[in-house]
Amino acid sequence: MDAAGRLVIPREIRREAALEPGTPLEIRWRDGVIEIEPQPLAVTLERRGRLLVAKPVSKVPPLKASTVERTRQDLAMRRR
Repeated sequence: MDAAGRLVIPREIRREAALEPGTPLEIRWRDGVIEIEPQPLAVTLERRGRLLVAKPVSKVPPLKASTVERTRQDLAMRRR
């Protein structure tokens, strides 16, 4: 932390968490621990045929292929 109170999140952690510059974060103090999480994306639910689809309230950039692949791998690992 610098003298102005700014905290730098190391590059590897930002990469693993898929944090991009400008990502809104929620910061909490709980039981002596500081928790930092990306803010949940505001969505509305929309029915498309038999599916219920989450649609972002505001415009968001498309997901990067690396983020999709990392998420796919994480989900596959959880199923095992």
